[in-house]
Amino acid sequence: MSLPLTTPPEHICILRLSAIGDVTHVLPIVRSIQHQWPQTKISWIIGKLEYQLVKDIKGIEFFVFDKSAGLKAYRQLCGQLKGRQFDVLLHMQISLRASLASLCVRAPIRLGFDKKRAKNLQSLFCNHHISGERQRLHVLDVFFEFARALGIKEKRLEWNIPIPEEDARQIQQQLEIQRPFIAINPCTSNRARNWRNWDAKSYAAVVDFVYQQYGLNTVLTGGPDALEMDYAKQIARHCQHQPVNMVGRTSLKQLCAVFDLSRLVIAPDTGPMHMANALGKPVIGLFATSNPYRTGPYSNLENLANRYPEALLNEYGLSVEGAPWGKRVRNPQALSLIQLEDVKKQLQKLLTD
Repeated sequence: MSLPLTTPPEHICILRLSAIGDVTHVLPIVRSIQHQWPQTKISWIIGKLEYQLVKDIKGIEFFVFDKSAGLKAYRQLCGQLKGRQFDVLLHMQISLRASLASLCVRAPIRLGFDKKRAKNLQSLFCNHHISGERQRLHVLDVFFEFARALGIKEKRLEWNIPIPEEDARQIQQQLEIQRPFIAINPCTSNRARNWRNWDAKSYAAVVDFVYQQYGLNTVLTGGPDALEMDYAKQIARHCQHQPVNMVGRTSLKQLCAVFDLSRLVIAPDTGPMHMANALGKPVIGLFATSNPYRTGPYSNLENLANRYPEALLNEYGLSVEGAPWGKRVRNPQALSLIQLEDVKKQLQKLLTD
């Protein structure tokens, strides 16, 4: 077999373990494959947390890889795939962990990233590579290069993440909000040197602004991490009009239900921002330390509060055009470049429309 394929493959295996945002980016590629080759079987090797978001999508067989299990996770995956044969492996993650997991997959075509993107020795685990002609692409468009290499002709921007009725009902009962609301997911994941969180007082000012100007409540969302829960309390302390605090109180599906009920979502560069985008909600992305045209909310890039160019210039003396694509700004004060007026401007545009 060679690429592009001239006939539909019988069975494709996708390897993308994490993270939440990247998993949402894979879904339009899955939908494009399903549309062009409806008889092709699709299996997906995915992380334990990420599986919770997509587990009920029809037409996909999932193999859950729990990285916290260490070597046991590899043994379990190899056991599950023993005797299985795929036509193609889409190796869509450049971590060494994912490459080692790929050794459990038998497939004559092992498609990975192009040589410039294939870090952590990924090229050693693949025998085909996506095109490297265009380097300055959004992550989702990079993933579409996998579909293009297979011979998929139509790019379908469809996510279709199911929200179970029970989760939607529970959220409606928990919120008990009479007014329409916006959702703010204020924090990114708690990782070293991951400075993407805006000031708590600024978030509080947004909460009061949307209530005073538009009569909208605010729901705060986030995970159960202690930092996120403390941040929500800080925001609430600075608010005149109290938001509804749902931080740490939702599963991923319930978080989808919150976003689905909201008028719009505000978030920094984090997985829930991409979840909201995938659900078709208006999203205001807050960016200063990462390039939004690489990792921003794909369908909402016109709704950014974007101070990345300024942060990049301040930190490195570089323009966006002159910097390596996706260059990160490692400065804990970078998000302070985002002004309240930047967010108000986007709110006024979206809520007026």
